[in-house]
Amino acid sequence: MKTDVEELSPTRVKLTIEVPFEELEHAFDVTYKSLAKQVRIKGFRPGKAPARLIDRYVGRGAVISEAVNHAVPELYNEAIQKEEIFALGQPDVEVTKLEDNDELAFTAEVDVRPKFEVKDYKGIEVTVDNAAVTDEQVDEQIGTLRERFSTLVGADRPIEDGDHLSIDLAASIDGEKLEDVAVSGYSYEVGTNTMLEGLDETLRGMEADGEATFKTTLVGGDHEGEEADVTVTVHSVKVKELPELDDEFAQLASEFDTIDELRDDVRKRMADVRRMQQLSAARDKALEKLIESVEVPLPDAVVDEEITRRRQSLEQQLAQSGLTKEAYLESQEKTEEEFEEELKTGANSAVKAGFILDQLALQEDLSADQGELSQYVFEQAQRMGVSPDQLAQHLVESNQIRVAFTEVVRGKAMDLVLADAKVTDEDGNVIETPQVEAADDTDVVEDAAKAAAAAATEDVEVVETVEVVEDDAAESEKADENAKDDSK
Repeated sequence: MKTDVEELSPTRVKLTIEVPFEELEHAFDVTYKSLAKQVRIKGFRPGKAPARLIDRYVGRGAVISEAVNHAVPELYNEAIQKEEIFALGQPDVEVTKLEDNDELAFTAEVDVRPKFEVKDYKGIEVTVDNAAVTDEQVDEQIGTLRERFSTLVGADRPIEDGDHLSIDLAASIDGEKLEDVAVSGYSYEVGTNTMLEGLDETLRGMEADGEATFKTTLVGGDHEGEEADVTVTVHSVKVKELPELDDEFAQLASEFDTIDELRDDVRKRMADVRRMQQLSAARDKALEKLIESVEVPLPDAVVDEEITRRRQSLEQQLAQSGLTKEAYLESQEKTEEEFEEELKTGANSAVKAGFILDQLALQEDLSADQGELSQYVFEQAQRMGVSPDQLAQHLVESNQIRVAFTEVVRGKAMDLVLADAKVTDEDGNVIETPQVEAADDTDVVEDAAKAAAAAATEDVEVVETVEVVEDDAAESEKADENAKDDSK
């Protein structure tokens, strides 16, 4: 097999592959075995018909075409491995020459990972927010804990914001009652403004067993957008009663004996969270600077695929939440044009980041072992709310293991960047970052990349073929006629 590689652009190549017919023997063997099971030739059991009769029965041209369709993906895969090409996606294949008992030639155009080096990634400087925890923040956290252990007690006074009520609502338009608006025994917290416009204003100052009517515009149901008279009836008024901040509360709400021990623990936990937030912010900012510092040409097809993936993901989320795209854009205060531009920018950054981290992993011989892959699956399963076994099985069945491997290695590459970064907070304090050790196996990343490229050839299709050149066209036509007669 002869292979020539032409660089069409920094992100796309064209392979020209020429193969003598004798090297297609395996493809023809597979084709004949497959066709022998499909045809019925008089005097031969299924699967036992000789090749020369199959040629006559289905036509030599059809046999060659089937063999070529089988051979091209394997030949393409062999070529990209031999030439050390990191292909992205499916190639565009065109057969340019096909002469029986002579030669097969075809071209394959495919996007490739751009060639570049990641330099000066060490010592990236980033600044993150301070992690100091104030007394006010500790008090706020403990206040939230008190809310969880609060009780509701009756209040014999006019209604105020924060009161918890049991109410009935009834609505009418021009004296006609609206059944789809009526509710009974509904629990409502005054001041949240989560129901009808004007309800909270009407409730303030009322008392238990009181009743009042107000006008409002309905926001749902058959009469959405229409003005209606709404009557609210208050059955009960209750207020939250918070426990005292003492040792008894500490024992009730935690494993600590004193309120001081509880407060110290809250401060420590909040500091730990702030520390993780600092590292997360440092990671994001370091990646942003790395992306800005490295020039990488991006294949349009790969970027377009990422844009499509992101758009579909958003549409799925909106469908699950019952929102329209128009409502989402309105809530984000964005126009359609701004949304599309943001989508494109995000896709470009994501693709570029992937290329950079992959290249850095190659340069630094980073890899992932079985334990790290298992940890990745475990963490993703927790995030998705499924069992690790289910996720692992899905990854295997959908041929996504190499994707998991790539994500783990990219994560380690980013850890390496962060470990060598200079991270400080707003006060100039140095933030210590975790250190990373390179894996021993230096070939796994490259092998996995090649395997991923090879796997991409499984569904390669020949998009165009040239006419098969027969040694004797008349003889071929006669053989086809004889094969038809044998089948009668």
